[in-house]
Amino acid sequence: IQADGTDGNCVTFVLHDEDHTLGNSLRYMVMKNPDVEFCGYCITHPSESKINFRIQTRGALPAVEPFRKGLNDLMGVCQHVLSTFEVRHSWELRVCS
Repeated sequence: IQADGTDGNCVTFVLHDEDHTLGNSLRYMVMKNPDVEFCGYCITHPSESKINFRIQTRGALPAVEPFRKGLNDLMGVCQHVLSTFEVRHSWELRVCS
């Protein structure tokens, strides 16, 4: 990840080897933070697998904090979905056996 920006509360993160799957999910998680004024992303070109992910916060909050929180929250959601799936899948295997 590269971060470009002159101000700590307005930063563009460059995420390599990623696409809309991470971009849109992460944008949703970051925008849930009330201290985030703007969050958006773009795919630079269809033949390139990288995202420009921009965050602008209110006040003196550094943009890296909601970025990090958004990633952690997204990992938590993914872990919940995975564990729920595994519980359901193991239950179905026992019923079908």
